[in-house]
Amino acid sequence: MIYFDNAATSFPKPPCVKRAVTDAVTIYGGNPGRSGHRLSAAAAEAVYRVREKAADMFGGSPENVIFTSNCTHSLNFAIKGLLEQDMRAGNNVHVIISDYEHNSVARPVYELTSRSLSCSVAHIGSDDLETAKSFERLITPKTKAIISTLGSNVTGRLLPWKIIGDICKRHDICFIADGAQVCGVLPVSLADGINILCMPGHKGLFGIAGTGLLITDGRFPLYHIMEGGTGSTSMELAQTPFLPEGLESGTVNTPGILSVGAGIDFISRVGMENIHAHEEMMCGVFVSALSDVHGVRIYREEGGAYLPIVLFNIDGLLPEETAAELDRRGFALRAGLHCSGLGHKAAGTFPDGGVRFAPSCFNSKEEVLRLVLAVKSIAGNGLAHS
Repeated sequence: MIYFDNAATSFPKPPCVKRAVTDAVTIYGGNPGRSGHRLSAAAAEAVYRVREKAADMFGGSPENVIFTSNCTHSLNFAIKGLLEQDMRAGNNVHVIISDYEHNSVARPVYELTSRSLSCSVAHIGSDDLETAKSFERLITPKTKAIISTLGSNVTGRLLPWKIIGDICKRHDICFIADGAQVCGVLPVSLADGINILCMPGHKGLFGIAGTGLLITDGRFPLYHIMEGGTGSTSMELAQTPFLPEGLESGTVNTPGILSVGAGIDFISRVGMENIHAHEEMMCGVFVSALSDVHGVRIYREEGGAYLPIVLFNIDGLLPEETAAELDRRGFALRAGLHCSGLGHKAAGTFPDGGVRFAPSCFNSKEEVLRLVLAVKSIAGNGLAHS
């Protein structure tokens, strides 16, 4: 099976990630931060080293690196944590999202609109300037935050996040960034004007499933949306007020966290720019080979910047039918709406969606060419019209 579904989760994992998980369950067996014995202390130290690595990669401070179970978890903490006290007070608050948002942003925001939140949707334009203006013209005196993806999980379209960060700075509003597809793939930092950066650990950072991070610059306080054991202030019934413990109720996922640390080490050794260049090359091969093939539609706008993700369809076939036929031929790609109805509406592929090609540094050009031949065969042999 040739795997091209890395926008969902990266696979395979680097050998160092596998070793880190093994070490977590054979060496670092204590509960980090919960006991005074050496096993607990060793686990806590190992977890803290990963905080330092993540802080270094994304321009934050270790104490402001919060481990979560996935990017959705991080985004809910960020969105609801930022807005919770305003909601409780019944204050009228406004946020802006893009029309490319994943449901991990769209659904929490929609849920809060049943209370006192209002939301505007900025259109992603044909160029960065048009996109930036689309966000800025929606800002009102009640706007609390712009909540936006850095790059679409549907088409791979990149947003001008540094320009959006500058807009947020000028208007003194919070910038919550969904880095699910960008973190680990392209350089991104809190220094880009991002106040709260949310990401998975299992995609571009090569960690295992069940891992996520929230990194904040601390400028906009986050109210906790769950409470519990934190290993500190145990005599107080009120939730621990400081980070990271205040947002890390319960025992953290030591194997997952150490796997993310090993993934960051892998990226540092190989070079993020080298990984990205290889994945971009494979997307270029895929697009170039299929752009003139009758019956194959590729959804990329001329002039737009893209992640190493390509959305396509074959005329006459539903996306799921195309993916099923490719699966039968030995290729793993994801079809459908990719948890982003907004993104597919913006791309013009709603309600059926599309098929997503997302290679990794472990794929080869030869594998991509084999996929190209399979797509050409499906488009040309009458399957699409049977």
